[in-house]
Amino acid sequence: MWQEILRAIPVYFSTMFKFIFGPLGGYAAKLNIITTIIATTAGSMTVVLMFAFFGNFIRTKIIHRFFRRKKLFTERNRRFVKIWKKYGIVGVAILTPILLTPIGGSILAVSFGAPRNKLIFYMLITSTFWAIVFSVIVYEFGARVLPDYIK
Repeated sequence: MWQEILRAIPVYFSTMFKFIFGPLGGYAAKLNIITTIIATTAGSMTVVLMFAFFGNFIRTKIIHRFFRRKKLFTERNRRFVKIWKKYGIVGVAILTPILLTPIGGSILAVSFGAPRNKLIFYMLITSTFWAIVFSVIVYEFGARVLPDYIK
């Protein structure tokens, strides 16, 4: 059991940065699919909780201190505003594991003032859903599709 937990720690941390790294890392570490789903969801939700509770602090005290003020109306910012206006918090939560990273989706939702309880709820639901979908796909088709060094 402890070996399974120790092998799940890199999956947990890698999911914080890019969601798909969770199922791929779990498959490469030969984890049980349930452990992979749990570690992937937990890693993603850790980032969401960090930004939900400390997002404004991180933005004002850390990011603004180390990064210069950038242009406000860039193509990237316009794309984020378009996504937010079109889909809202539910759409951002659904798109976070696929297109955005957990960090990007959380920052986007916090920046537009999404209510904390809705952000956490929708991100938990969609993170769990996509962790199950991606894990099943990777575990089912991984032996045929992935390169040998991941198997």
